[in-house]
Amino acid sequence: MFELAKRLTEAGDDVTVLTAFPNYPTGEVREGYRHRFAMEEDMDGVRVLRRWVFATPNAGVFRRLVNHFSFVASSLTALRALGRTDVIFVQSPPLPIGLAAFVLSKLKRAPYIFNVSDIWPKSAVELGMLTNPLAVRLAEALERFIYRHAARITVPTTGIRDELAARGIARHKLFHLTNGVDVELFHPEPPDPTLGARIGIEGRKVFMYAGTHGLSQGLDVILEAARLTTNQEILYVLAGDGADKAALVHKVETDGIHNVRFLAPQPRSSMPELLNLAYAAVIPLKGLEVFKSALPSKMYESMAVGQPIVASMWGQAADLVRETGCGVVTEPGDAEALRDAVESLAADPAAARRMGANGRAFAVEHFNRSKIAARLGELLLETASGERRARARFKASPG
Repeated sequence: MFELAKRLTEAGDDVTVLTAFPNYPTGEVREGYRHRFAMEEDMDGVRVLRRWVFATPNAGVFRRLVNHFSFVASSLTALRALGRTDVIFVQSPPLPIGLAAFVLSKLKRAPYIFNVSDIWPKSAVELGMLTNPLAVRLAEALERFIYRHAARITVPTTGIRDELAARGIARHKLFHLTNGVDVELFHPEPPDPTLGARIGIEGRKVFMYAGTHGLSQGLDVILEAARLTTNQEILYVLAGDGADKAALVHKVETDGIHNVRFLAPQPRSSMPELLNLAYAAVIPLKGLEVFKSALPSKMYESMAVGQPIVASMWGQAADLVRETGCGVVTEPGDAEALRDAVESLAADPAAARRMGANGRAFAVEHFNRSKIAARLGELLLETASGERRARARFKASPG
């Protein structure tokens, strides 16, 4: 979202981001933002308004709901600070943020566009995070309410678009806005041997997962594949943080898995350099029905740096890997198949280079974030203009 906001600003739009104090994915507000209720800052030319949130790790439905609704409430205190508003673009999940968008939309007399990155509460139910039947029904009612009042609904994949259309949402209201990557920042370059030496992975064929260590990813399959791997040249590296990281680290230590290395979260500026250290990416996703329409965002960055992907997933993401020839696919949760795919790719550098080149070419053509931001800018203008035309017709109507 920040990358899109920055590009819209650079294109001449007046963009304000209303968000919480940074606390994801650890659930702890970061140093420099603590003990505040509100603040304003400038980030690369983008105006950012921050409001208090009840920060909590991703543990327990009740605490997560308090986290979500606390920001819904605190965000409304930014009404005056927001100033003139022509159109609102809101990111989900979390689903309750749509309530804030609805209220602000009414108060500002501005339409809102709801961006569905992941279908909630369906994902929460399938992950086992939301089990109470009454809570599920209330969440589904909230979902329908937010969809009904949104001027447009943007979706990152055709699978999500088709599912929402099947639920009765008019197709003209749905807009396919794929995720993307900065193909100028993320590009192939030779590995930096000093960086590899500094983090202790030089001289190994690194299969890297870089992203959130959470419920959706099912990272246990990487650890199990590592335990089964006999090729001493192969090293599995997991970079990032999240609710499941402590448990993953504990499993590696307890089971004595010696070919796994954990890295702390890395600043965005160093991610291209880190990814270029790897021989290939390993990207798993739990084998849930809801994830058949998902495209993990980390795929785009791996493709952009020309890194082949070993995908432990199914559905649309698996189809993309197969159709572009940018990697190999195994069934989600199948550790033996993942191990076999890793060892096979490690033994075939020519195939790895070919897959990486395929991914880079496809990312440049289809996932270029600058092109995607331009499409979003057109949608925002169209939506805002449509609302202004509707108000003008209403004022001109007799009676």
